[in-house]
Amino acid sequence: MQRHSQLNESFANRLLLWFDRYGRKELPWQKDITPYRIWVSEIMLQQTQVNTVIPYYNRFLEAFPTIEILAAANEDAVLHKWTGLGYYARARNLLKAAQEVMMKYEGKLPLSVDKLCELPGIGRSTAGAIVAICTNRYAVILDGNVKRVLTRYLSIGGWPGKNSVMDMLWREASALTPKHRVADYTQAIMDLGATVCRRTKPDCKACPLNSDCQALLANTIDLYPEKKPKKTLPLKHAYLLVITNDKRQVMLEKRPSSGLWGGLWSFPETRADNIEASLKTLSLIPLSKKTLNSFRHTFSHFHLEIIPVHIKTKHSNKRIALAKHQWFNLDDTPAIGLTRPVTLILKKLRASLI
Repeated sequence: MQRHSQLNESFANRLLLWFDRYGRKELPWQKDITPYRIWVSEIMLQQTQVNTVIPYYNRFLEAFPTIEILAAANEDAVLHKWTGLGYYARARNLLKAAQEVMMKYEGKLPLSVDKLCELPGIGRSTAGAIVAICTNRYAVILDGNVKRVLTRYLSIGGWPGKNSVMDMLWREASALTPKHRVADYTQAIMDLGATVCRRTKPDCKACPLNSDCQALLANTIDLYPEKKPKKTLPLKHAYLLVITNDKRQVMLEKRPSSGLWGGLWSFPETRADNIEASLKTLSLIPLSKKTLNSFRHTFSHFHLEIIPVHIKTKHSNKRIALAKHQWFNLDDTPAIGLTRPVTLILKKLRASLI
């Protein structure tokens, strides 16, 4: 037991020495640390690389500098600042959680792992990071970077998403996390995974743990962590009605809050055999119709083949039949959340209609 404790202490100490010398300390969320700023950064960093997150983080904090301001914002404004970052449920949950914090905790994020986990969009690892970084109290994290470091260092086989493997990783992460300098340790192990123990081309020579990393000693680094068992993704099709009028306006519809692209604005979606009926429902008379080049957008569970159909119609002062549809000026960038395929189509549309 004592030897195991000493090994754990050695792991943490080596990591902290490395962090003191090489760790990143100038990231935007590392300056003026507050629970709110750390929370936003941790949510954005889920399944997204640091360099991608930084500009979005800065713009988001500029628009919503406090929990109070975020909680009072409307969903369109929040999703607009998130457009392009993907995984939009994160943004919707941030808004819901901010509103809950205002109601339950008088605008102060609770610095307890259990209470944080009760808020929308916050899991055990995110809660651990917030508590550790903001309070320096013992709390454990297990994000993708940490999983990669631990599976290699301890030679833990099996896909980390499997319950038994996940349980083992939580036990090891809990044992290795020190009781001192917890905030620095938390930053250090995430940093090590992001900058040294990378998914591809890890820099093992620069790693402070290379003397007893089990995967390195066995020359099996590339085998860890094990990949998720591959499944053939099904292919679905969506016909998007790209409707423009002679006033350089384009019609968009707000999607339901839940489900695919929840809460975002997109082009009206239909089936190949239902285009005319869809236009009739919208009280629109088409002047021309042209099918544009299709392209594929991949989600975690399926591929979506998107077929845009450009419909030209005349401007009308008549109200649109359905409230969820609105006309937007094609030359403006509306302050709403847009799906990535819509952003791409709008860009091409602006260029073609000049």
